[in-house]
Amino acid sequence: MATLLRIAATCFGVALLAVSAAAVEPDEILADAKLEARARAISAGLRCLVCQNQSIDDSNAPLARDLRILVRQRLKAGDSDAQVFAYVEGRYGKFVLLQPPLALSTIALWSTPLVLLALAGFALWRMRSSSPGIASSRLSGEEEDRLRALLGGDKKT
Repeated sequence: MATLLRIAATCFGVALLAVSAAAVEPDEILADAKLEARARAISAGLRCLVCQNQSIDDSNAPLARDLRILVRQRLKAGDSDAQVFAYVEGRYGKFVLLQPPLALSTIALWSTPLVLLALAGFALWRMRSSSPGIASSRLSGEEEDRLRALLGGDKKT
């Protein structure tokens, strides 16, 4: 059983490697190994606008291919990594970045759920502390006798 699981895990790993390796097509690969490594690093940081949860390096979408080619063209033209990121971001917006920079808008986006949770907790605490509790009162003697009569017992305890 353990051997079968090992074989299945190995096959799954090989399949994953084959899928990710198939995204960058041979005609896209640059002859210069250093430029290609930079292109792969940049492509890994850019979001595929079609798939949205994959980098353009991992995506097989036609738009991702176009973006990979664009990145390689910009690198061949002599752009730095930062210039390539700025160029692509200028055309497609911050959404194209897989790791957008920390800004006031992103801080607000990530902190809003925490603020709402804190406000809800405060409101719940205020409602519970300001509402009067249920007063427990004992039954009068007449009410106890009537209750015993209804329950069918005449014993006094």
